[in-house]
Amino acid sequence: MNLVDSSAWLACFAGVKNADFFAAAIQDTELLIVPTVCLYEVFKVILREHGEDDAFQAVAAMQQGTVVDLTAELALEAAAVGQEEKLAFADSIIFTVARDNNAVIWTQDDHFAGKPNVQFRPKAKRS
Repeated sequence: MNLVDSSAWLACFAGVKNADFFAAAIQDTELLIVPTVCLYEVFKVILREHGEDDAFQAVAAMQQGTVVDLTAELALEAAAVGQEEKLAFADSIIFTVARDNNAVIWTQDDHFAGKPNVQFRPKAKRS
């Protein structure tokens, strides 16, 4: 399973050089899981920077994978994991969803670098 975090989705939608690194995980929709918090983060950024139409197109593409809803159980588990792993709200949810689904996290976020089951690339400039 693969979990592409918000930073990687945004890199792909923006067409930065790192987009190719994340493309295979995004394109394999049968193995792709998408936490609802990633939908939120991506929609918010694209809405702000490009408008509602582009934001809805982006989340429609993301929903080709399996969307994982934030349930009460997941929220509590993520809070404990966030405390243990020193992760903020969204990142603790992403990390917990990945762990619970035996998924690899694909990311550009530094705070995931070096954690198990993470494919990390530092942020690149737009191409």
